[in-house]
Order: sequence, then C-alpha cells, then structure tokens
Amino acid sequence: MMKVLVTGANGFIGQPLTIFLTKHGYQIRSVVRVAPDHFQDKEIRKSKEPEDLVAVGSIDSHTDWANVLQDIDTVIHLAARVHKINDDAVNPLTAFREVNTAGTEHLARESAKIGVRRFVYLSTVKVNGEETGLRVEETGPIDKKRQAIFSENDIPNPQDPYAISKWEAEQALRAISNETGMEVVIVRAPLVYGPGVKANFLSLLQVIDCGIPLPLRSVNNSRSLVSLDNLVDFIFTCIKHPAAAGETFLVSDGNDLSTPELIRKIALFMVRPCRVLPFSPSLLCFIGKLVGKDAAVNRLCSSLQVDITKARNVLGWEPLVSVDDGLKKTVEWYLINKAVGSNQ
Repeated sequence: MMKVLVTGANGFIGQPLTIFLTKHGYQIRSVVRVAPDHFQDKEIRKSKEPEDLVAVGSIDSHTDWANVLQDIDTVIHLAARVHKINDDAVNPLTAFREVNTAGTEHLARESAKIGVRRFVYLSTVKVNGEETGLRVEETGPIDKKRQAIFSENDIPNPQDPYAISKWEAEQALRAISNETGMEVVIVRAPLVYGPGVKANFLSLLQVIDCGIPLPLRSVNNSRSLVSLDNLVDFIFTCIKHPAAAGETFLVSDGNDLSTPELIRKIALFMVRPCRVLPFSPSLLCFIGKLVGKDAAVNRLCSSLQVDITKARNVLGWEPLVSVDDGLKKTVEWYLINKAVGSNQ
C-alpha cells in the first residue's frame, strides 16, 4: 500500500483530499500545524493511527521532518502562507519566502534524502501572472490580436509577494529534482471553490444571498475556476500517473465564466433574485483604487483563463464534475451551514 504524506491536511483542500485518497486505498500521514484535534471532520480523527496524524508547528526552514517522512513514498505539499486581510508582517515578501520558499525547499530536500519517490506541489496560477487579455502576435506585415490564455509555456510573471514566493519554490524544487532524481510535479491552480470555501468567494455567496445589488452587469471578462472535487481528482492523477513526473500543469473546470455569469448561476442555485446592475468597469476599477480595494475589484473585472490542454493530452485527465455541479454543491453547503448557524 502506497504511503502518502499530506501537509496542510486539515485545510480546505487537505481534508477532502485525505478522505478521497483513503477511500482509494492509500495510507495517509496527515501533517498539520496545530494539534490534531483541530480536524473538522471527526471521521478523519477516528480513522487515524497516532503516528499518522502529526503536528509539526510552523513549516519553515527549521521544521524537523526526520521521523515524519519515514516510509513515505509520495509527498503532497499543500501547506502554505496565504494572503491575509490584515497582514501585520513588517516585510511580507520575507514572511512568504520563509514558509513558501524556504519551508518547501527544506521539506523537499529532506524528502529526497530519505528516498521519497514523488513530490507533488500545489502552486498557484498567479505564478503566470494576475490576468489574461488581448495579446499582439506578430504574423507578418499586419499584427493580429488573439485572446491570451495562460499555459505552462508562459514566461512566469509573479507580481505579489505570495506569487513570487511560490515561483521561487517551484525553481528550488526543479533544482532538487535535477540533483537527486526525486520526481517533482507542480500544479498551478486558479481560484478554488467548494464546500468549506472562505475569503472572497464566501463573501460573494453572502452578498448574493442577502440580495445586495452588484454593479457588475457591464463586466465582459472570462475567468477560470477549479472546483474542490476537480482539484482533488487532479492531484490524485498526479500521484499515480507515470507521465506526471517532472511536469508543471495548469488545472481548471474547463469551462470559464464571466463574473456576471458566475453571479447569475449562484443566484439561480440559491433560488435568489439576481441583482446585477450596469456600471462602467473602468469607473468601478477607479473607485476601487480610491478606496484601497483595487486588487479585489480588478479580480472581479479582469480576465484570467488557463489552458488545460496539457493535462488532457499528457495525463488523459478530464474534469470530474461540471462547473454547474461544483457551484450547486458549494451553494448547498453554504445554505446548510447557514441554517445550522441560525439554529445555534
């Protein structure tokens, strides 16, 4: 039986991944930062042997992995320092690098040293850049424009401390793989949604549920998302597929949506009125900049598309669920938890 170590195992992605892999016959060693009883899923806690549920504290360049990695065949590294609304770090880039770059490199070197066969790393599409759009192609005497979509062949263009730290981690993993022969697979994901989602996507669900009008009808963009079910299934494919070794993949649901389309679908599945009003996107972005919310507004108005052709051709992978099914499941989770919360 293959033994897999999952970092960040009690997180949004880690918990369903752990359950999925266990159901498929893998033995999982779950690594968490805090005490193991912080697992939300009681079934995970009950099914774990003490040695397969490990709290390591902060994951950085000093984490002790010596005993944790014993007998492990594959490492899935999900744990990371992510964006915080009120980040109090004096130097955000240094803080991100300590966890996401140095911490990842340290874990990978210790993994290679002990004989781990494959290291699957969850990165971010932000390594490619913040948005896609029209790109000029030189095709002779007349330049033509085509819609630019991120692919694995793009020159990386990370623009914030989080993305920079993830890109530097990718480079460190490549170097370690070349030095040691340990197989590395890098997965760059766009926005992930599903049951348990937090941050901006949860806020969007709450706004739509409350019927608050959104000035986004005039937005004409296209954004790639990936449902939790599809991401978990893709990571599973990267664990077992021989052709995944040494590769970088972009992943998504394979069906991109504009922001107004996303809002309409969520409202439909919630059985709520869709209140989307026309408003100039450029003026909206200007207002966002004035109030210090330019990044959030830009994400709602700009495009970010990924090409999953490589995942399809190299791994034979297709999205497990449609974007509609993924959104329905997310909305159902939200409404159930809202009802439970209102009864407490």
